[in-house]
Amino acid sequence: MVKLWFFLLLLSKRWYTFNGDNMDIQFKNLDELYSRVRPALYSKIMEFRRRKIDYIKEEDIWNYLSIYVWKKADSLDLASMVSSIMEVREEDIKAYVHGLLRDQNRELEKEDGNILWKKTRCYLAL
Repeated sequence: MVKLWFFLLLLSKRWYTFNGDNMDIQFKNLDELYSRVRPALYSKIMEFRRRKIDYIKEEDIWNYLSIYVWKKADSLDLASMVSSIMEVREEDIKAYVHGLLRDQNRELEKEDGNILWKKTRCYLAL
């Protein structure tokens, strides 16, 4: 897993102002920034759900964009972040999430304490 906190720390220095129409929005930390773009993330998740894609979460979109889009950006403001959230391609985010799922260590639960193991062992012993 990519050390997300490391490059977010590096990028956080660029995510603190939005200048447009005499506006100056200051973000004290990444949590505040995340809460600011969360409506866009939620909107994108709802778009995926309408297409019957239920396994993608807000965090998946945030992490994907942080790693592959925002990290490479020369300048980053709130408007461009929201725009990239709304424009993220379905194929890209699906490939990212499938890669995460593929990399997870998935093993069968084979402990003696597993209730299914206890039930099947009784039947197999007969």
